[in-house]
Amino acid sequence: MDLKLQGKSALVSGSTAGIGLAIAQALAQEGASVIVNGRSEQRVAQAIDQIKQSTPEAKISGVVADLGTKAGVEQLLGDIPQIDILINNLGIYEPKAFSDITDEEWLNIFEVNVLSGIRLSRKYLQPMLEQDWGRIIFISSESGLQIPVEMIHYGMTKTAQLAISRGLAEMTIGSGVTVNSVLPGPTRSEGVEDFITNMARERSISAAKVEAEFFQNVRPSSLIQRFATNEEVAAMVVYLCSPLSSATNGAALRVDGGVVRAIV
Repeated sequence: MDLKLQGKSALVSGSTAGIGLAIAQALAQEGASVIVNGRSEQRVAQAIDQIKQSTPEAKISGVVADLGTKAGVEQLLGDIPQIDILINNLGIYEPKAFSDITDEEWLNIFEVNVLSGIRLSRKYLQPMLEQDWGRIIFISSESGLQIPVEMIHYGMTKTAQLAISRGLAEMTIGSGVTVNSVLPGPTRSEGVEDFITNMARERSISAAKVEAEFFQNVRPSSLIQRFATNEEVAAMVVYLCSPLSSATNGAALRVDGGVVRAIV
């Protein structure tokens, strides 16, 4: 299927690994001009090389900036004044008991996971409305609907993204701009891969056994009983970037393997 993304420009925040990298790679494969973002030149360069290895004709560039900070966002906005597609993917997480989460940690995770998307959207939404076409997508999580007791601060930020996304969508009435959220479930990201490997090593069991126990004990409601791949999440995101998705706006679409037990 031709997703008609030739000639479109896209920025994917936090895209040197995991879901963000998979999204950047899929957009490049569809012909979009993609801007990869990360905090270090080495990681950005590695991501660009990886994309070019699989898609030699990719139109790909990179911006090194810490978008979890106001200064980092301002730096990027100075370099990239306008884009057609914004993917707010940047995010951090850390399992931690609620009683141990400090004020500073609450503020930091909010700034990285929520304010980064707010700052970028505040800049790019209006030009999209003026040109009567654009896409903004927030990468939220099933944790925004089912708050994990071990990561309440993380769940809070993912719920906040859903509210912001829907609110921004209300500003696009009658235009060719859409704003949506995607809610991945447990996904085999870089962090998850490290978790599985380390747990298997510590317990002297196979990685497959660690994964099976995770879905038996931690996410038993999963219907696929495995971690989704980054590419499976990216496929949904890239479709939402396409002009073919023009009737989908203000939505929160799940790629959660059925973890959330809800019809809507």
